[in-house]
Amino acid sequence: MDRFFKISERGSTVGNEVIGGLTTFLAMAYIIAVNPLMMNIAGMEFDAALTATCFGAAAMTIAMGVIANRPIALASGMGINAIVAFSLCSADALGVDWRVAMGVIFLEGIAILVLVLCGLRKAIMEAIPVNLRRAIGVGIGLFVAFIGLKGGGVIVSNESTYLAMGSLTSPIAIVSLVSIGVAVVLEVMRVKGSLLISIVAATIVGIPLGVTTVPTELHFGLNFATFAAPFQIDPSSQTLAIVQVLVTPALLMFVFSLLMSDFFDTMGTVVAVGDQADFVDKDGNIEDVQPILLVDSTAAAVGGFMGASSITTFVESTAGASAGARTGLSNIVIGALFVVFAFFAPIIGMVSASATCGALVVVGYLMLTGVGEIDWSLPESAFPAFATIMGIPLTYSITNGIGFGFVSYVVVKVAQGKIAEVKPLMWVASLAFLLMFIFS
Repeated sequence: MDRFFKISERGSTVGNEVIGGLTTFLAMAYIIAVNPLMMNIAGMEFDAALTATCFGAAAMTIAMGVIANRPIALASGMGINAIVAFSLCSADALGVDWRVAMGVIFLEGIAILVLVLCGLRKAIMEAIPVNLRRAIGVGIGLFVAFIGLKGGGVIVSNESTYLAMGSLTSPIAIVSLVSIGVAVVLEVMRVKGSLLISIVAATIVGIPLGVTTVPTELHFGLNFATFAAPFQIDPSSQTLAIVQVLVTPALLMFVFSLLMSDFFDTMGTVVAVGDQADFVDKDGNIEDVQPILLVDSTAAAVGGFMGASSITTFVESTAGASAGARTGLSNIVIGALFVVFAFFAPIIGMVSASATCGALVVVGYLMLTGVGEIDWSLPESAFPAFATIMGIPLTYSITNGIGFGFVSYVVVKVAQGKIAEVKPLMWVASLAFLLMFIFS
């Protein structure tokens, strides 16, 4: 096992990998409860969606561990599942059958897979200037911290200022502050498993405060009704879901939009995890990136096939990498836990967003170290980096932030008369972002 996963070679231990896997799983476990709810809104059976969510995440996370040997976990992507529920399937929007929506996801995954096999996805990643790559990691760090603080009630929406500080005396915020305090103190003391300990401690503190919900009964059972979803007949039109997507321009536009989201979300996430897990070099190049992209692209299509929405890399993997995960062994741990909790889903409900707040805030702090490596003295580096760093958390989208950085980079280069320095693929990617911003 040590030779296969290169555990010693990467300076890790089996214990580190187990702790890292547990940390990542607890940070992303909310998807087990949230995704079935979204898919249920789209028209699926809740239990069937739960089964698809857990087994889809388990299969693709383990595949990433075995094939790419990197501590990058995958599951049904937040944001894309909301698009399925509220834009594709909602009666107030397109109102298509959920099987058709899964056909959209399936085709989007196939399209990305083709781009990977052609080498285009890797080529675009390598065409990105070094400072932009660093900015993506910093922006995601702010995004991760923002997710933690928002979920923990420390920051809330506000009509006049958009964002404001929440009530720090509320039970949710108290648990979040305990989570942050434990995570920060243990991290500076260099206690192994500090992030995992903070999650467990905050979950326990949340019990008397009513934030942690203790299940009174365990759900046991599986429902495979959603598997092979895109190939089922749409009962409303009696046509195959994929055929309906191919002949509907509005649905094809969704394929393009989701492709852009998956394409660049993964790119940003892999850079962010690589910074923490030491497989990104000083120039921002990712070691052996092709297997990572291959598994991720296949996962998108598998998600559509299984009825789990698009399965993609999770930025919460940075929590596990920060906790010591360096190899795919941590993915085996995560995959096994997804299988187990397919049977005992209510237990996951005990781990609240407040409990994971501290882990995400500390990960955000660790990821901000890259800001000092950006050359702020050059406009062609500084402004695109700024646009990326601010765009990711403020638009709540990795893809949008990367798009702002790409487009502004090209604009600055043109203004400086340095058009020849812009690589052809940066022109293509920037144009694609413009189209996405205009038509999405």
